[in-house]
Amino acid sequence: MFPRPAPGLRLATATGLLALVGSLTTGAWADPHARTPPLSPVAALKPAAARITHVSSAAGATTPLAGYAVQSTAKVGDSPAAVSSPGYPARGWYPAGPRSTVLAALLAAGVYDDPFRSTNLAKIPKADFEVPWWYRSDFTVADTTRRTLLDFSGVVSAADVYVNGHQVATARDVTGAYTHHELDVTALVRPGVNTVAFRVRPNEPSKDLTTGWLDWLQPPPDRNMGIVRDVLVRRGGPVALRDAHVVTKLAVPSLSAADLTVRARVRNDSGTAVTAEITGSVGGTRLRRTIRLAAHETRTVAFSPADAPGLHLTAPKVWWPAGMGGQPLYALDLTARVSGTTSDTAHQDFGIRDVRAPLNSAGARQYGINGRPLLIKGGGWSPDEFLRWDRVYAEDRLRYAVDLGLNTLRLEGHLEPDEFFGLADRLGVLTLPGWECCDKWEGQVNGTENGERWAPADYPVAKASMAAEAARLRDHPSVISFLIGSDFAPDARIEKNYLDALRAADWDLPVVPAASDKSSPRLGRSGMKMTGPYDWVPPNYWYAKREGGATGFNSETSAGPSIPTLDTLHRMLTPAELDTLWQDPKARQYHRSPSDTFGTLSLYDEALAARYGAPTGLTDYVRKAQLAQYENVRAQFEAYGRNATDRTDPATGVVHWMFNSGWTSLHWQLTDRYLDQGGAYFGAKKANEPLHIQYSYDDRSVAVVNNRHTAEQDLTARATLYDTDGSPRYDRTVTGVSVPGDGAHSTPLILPSSVAGLSGTRLLRLVLSDAAGREVSRNVYWLSDEPDVLDWQRTTWWYTPTTGYADLTGLASMARVPVAATATTRSVAGTSTTTVTLRNTTDGLTPSLLTDVHLVDGRGAPVLPVRWSDNEVGLWPGESVTLTAVYRTADLHGAAPRVRVSGWNTPERTVPAT
Repeated sequence: MFPRPAPGLRLATATGLLALVGSLTTGAWADPHARTPPLSPVAALKPAAARITHVSSAAGATTPLAGYAVQSTAKVGDSPAAVSSPGYPARGWYPAGPRSTVLAALLAAGVYDDPFRSTNLAKIPKADFEVPWWYRSDFTVADTTRRTLLDFSGVVSAADVYVNGHQVATARDVTGAYTHHELDVTALVRPGVNTVAFRVRPNEPSKDLTTGWLDWLQPPPDRNMGIVRDVLVRRGGPVALRDAHVVTKLAVPSLSAADLTVRARVRNDSGTAVTAEITGSVGGTRLRRTIRLAAHETRTVAFSPADAPGLHLTAPKVWWPAGMGGQPLYALDLTARVSGTTSDTAHQDFGIRDVRAPLNSAGARQYGINGRPLLIKGGGWSPDEFLRWDRVYAEDRLRYAVDLGLNTLRLEGHLEPDEFFGLADRLGVLTLPGWECCDKWEGQVNGTENGERWAPADYPVAKASMAAEAARLRDHPSVISFLIGSDFAPDARIEKNYLDALRAADWDLPVVPAASDKSSPRLGRSGMKMTGPYDWVPPNYWYAKREGGATGFNSETSAGPSIPTLDTLHRMLTPAELDTLWQDPKARQYHRSPSDTFGTLSLYDEALAARYGAPTGLTDYVRKAQLAQYENVRAQFEAYGRNATDRTDPATGVVHWMFNSGWTSLHWQLTDRYLDQGGAYFGAKKANEPLHIQYSYDDRSVAVVNNRHTAEQDLTARATLYDTDGSPRYDRTVTGVSVPGDGAHSTPLILPSSVAGLSGTRLLRLVLSDAAGREVSRNVYWLSDEPDVLDWQRTTWWYTPTTGYADLTGLASMARVPVAATATTRSVAGTSTTTVTLRNTTDGLTPSLLTDVHLVDGRGAPVLPVRWSDNEVGLWPGESVTLTAVYRTADLHGAAPRVRVSGWNTPERTVPAT
C-alpha cells in the first residue's frame, strides 16, 4: 500500500507439506444487485448437521468440503476428540460455506444487521473473535482401499486439525493464509461418515503472515479469521501426481513458434517400490513415460521438445490482454497408472505469451507483452470485506475493468481464489499480485510502521507462502509479475528465500522488489514509484512530471474521495449521516477510512466548494461530486496515456487507487460496492478509449492517442471553445491527422492562451472524425481562466496542497435544457440490450453537460451491473446520441426496463424502455 501512520493488518503462512491447490474467500454473499442488500446467502445454507460431503472414490478425484458448522471455543466445553468425531451433536452451531470467515457465517445466519449500512459494523463485538473457533465438517467415503488426503491452504491465521477424534496437525504446522498443506489421513478414514475439524486461531496481521485491511475500509471485527479456500479431499492410488505445469517459451517478436516444457512431480505414497506409467496430452501431443519409484520416493518427470517434438509448436495460439488480441488457452492432462490401473490424474490450463519488464533508460519499469510495449492502465483490486466469494460478482467487476479500458488489476495481498485468475485469463485482464504492506509481511524492513519484526519461525512460513502462490499462479497468462514487496523491499535473507521458492516453482515472469521506489540486494531497483497522491489534487496535477504526475510507473495513486451516486448513498447512510455528508466537511466519515489521515472529506469538500460553489443540498453536493470526479479521473489516465511515448522519462504505468471497494465506501473507487457507476467510472472509460482525442492541462495542446495496434490516417480533429451559455468563441479544425499505433499520440493543435470575449468559465468540445467523416471520439471539458495552483514545496506522502482554485462557478449559471429520450429493449438468451437515443431539444444555444442515463426497474432502483457504450455525455442543441446498455435480463427481477435521464443542467425524467 503506502507509508502512513494508520493501523495496518497483514498476512500469515505455514510450512506446507506439498504443492498447492487453492481458492480464496468465502461463504454467503449479500446480493449486490438487490435494492436493500440482504444478509442471507445467495444459496441458502443447509442446517449445520446436514452438510455432509460425499467424496468420490475415483482415482484422482478432488472433492471440496461442502461447508462447516462453526462455533466459538468459548461456548464448546467438549474435548477436541469429541468435537472431531462422527455423530457429535453440533447443536446451536452456525452453518458456514466451504470458504467462510467466522463473521461471514454469522452474517449469513442473520446474527448482525447489515454491516455495510451506517455504523452497524462498529456494533459487532470484537471480543467474540479473540478466542479460537471450531470449524467442523462431515464427509462420507465408500471405498477405503484408496488413499485419502486433505489438501488445503487459506487458513487465517492458524489451526489445529483433527480427523475422527485424532489430531493430524498442529497450529505450529498449519499457519499462514498462503501456505499449502497436504495431510495423509488414509489410516484414519473409515467407510461411511468421517469428520474433520479445524480449531482456527484468531488472526493478528501485525504478528502473523496472513491478511489485513490497512486503511481501505473499517476492518472486520473478526479480522477475517476462518478458512477462506477450499479444503479438498483427494483420493488416489499408490502413486500421486502433483505440481503439474507447463513452462512456455514464445518466439518474440515473430510469434511464429513456441516451445513447451511439461513438468510434474510423481510421488510413491506406498511402502514398496512401484513402476508408474505417466501418460498425457498437451497441445495435441501425446506424452508417455515409465518410471521406477522406490518406497516413498518423489521424482520429477519432464517432457520437452527434445524428447517430444510435438511440444515445439508452430503458429501457436498466443494469449493477449483484452483489446490487443484473443485469449486462447491450452490444456495439460496427465494420468499415472500402476499395473494398468489409474492411480492419479492431473489437469492444468495455461496460456502462451511472453512478458518482459526491464527498466528503461529513465529507470522506470517498462512492461511489454508478446513483443509489444504495454502501458499499464490499472486499478487496485479489493475483495469483499468478509472475503465472501461469488463468481458472478467477481466476473461482473472484471468485465467492468475491460469496459473501462483498463488492462491490469493490482492485488496487494488478498490473493483471490483460482476462479478469479481463471476469469482474468478468459477475459484478458492482467494481474499484478504481491504481498501487502504495513504489517508482518514487511515488519522486518518497514521501520516504524505496523508489523512486528520477524522471528526465526517466520522465514520458512514466508518461503512456503511464496512457493505455494508461485505454483498456483504461474500457469495463468493473466499473471504478469509478482511484487515481493509493497512499500518496502525485502532484505537479503527474505529476498533469497522468495527467489529460491520462485525458481523452484519454474516462475518465469518478472519479479519486482517493491511497489515503491526501493531496491533489494539481488533484484536491484523496483522501477516503480509510490509518491501518491491519495487525497484530492486538481486535474492539472497529473501533467506535472514530478511526484505522482505522469512519468514512470505509479503503483497506486488517485485524487482520493469518490462520492458514489445518490442511489448508493441512500443504501449506505442514514438520513442524519447524509445531512452531515454535505454540510460538515470536518466530520469523521466512518465510510471513508479508519485512518486519521483519511478520516474526513475536508480537503475534497474545500476544493469542491471553491471550484464549483458551496453545495446547496445533498443532491447538489452529489451532482458536483460526479462532475469533479469525472474530470479528475479522466485527467489522471489521459496524462499517463499522452506521456507513454515521450522520448525522455515516459509514463510506463499507473494504478488508480483503487478500482473497487470491499464495502460501502466514500473513497478510492471507480465503481462502488453495488456496481453503480458515476463520474469516476465514466471519466476513466472516456480517457481509455481505443482512439481518443484529449486536452492537456499543462500546455493547452489537443492530442490524439491511438491505443490500437495499427496506425490511423486521415483523421480530422476539431476544437471549439464556448461560453457557458453556449456561445461559440473559438473554433478550429485540423485535417489529415495521422497517429502511429501502440499508444502513440500526435498533437494536431494547441489552443490559444486567450480568446477575445470568452468568459472566465468556458466549455471545450473536442471531436475526432475518421476519413469517412464518422465521429470516433468526443470529449467535453469545463475550464477556467483561473488555474489550480499547487504548492509543491509542501507536498506530503498523501497529497500536494492547493493554494488557488480554478473558478468553475460559472457552470452554475448554465440554463437548464431539455433532453428528449427514447428507448427500446431487446432480450436474447438471458441478456438484454437497451438502446437509448438522447437529443438536446432546447431552442437556445446551451448544451447539456454530463448527461447521465441510468437503467432502472419499476421501483426506480438501478439495474446493475450494466455496461454502457458511453454515458455522461455532452450534447449541443439539436445534437443526438445513441447509447446502448447490456445487462442480465434477470436483474430486472421481472420488471419492465426504464431509463432515468438527468445531468448537470438537465431536468430528471424517466421514460419506458420496453
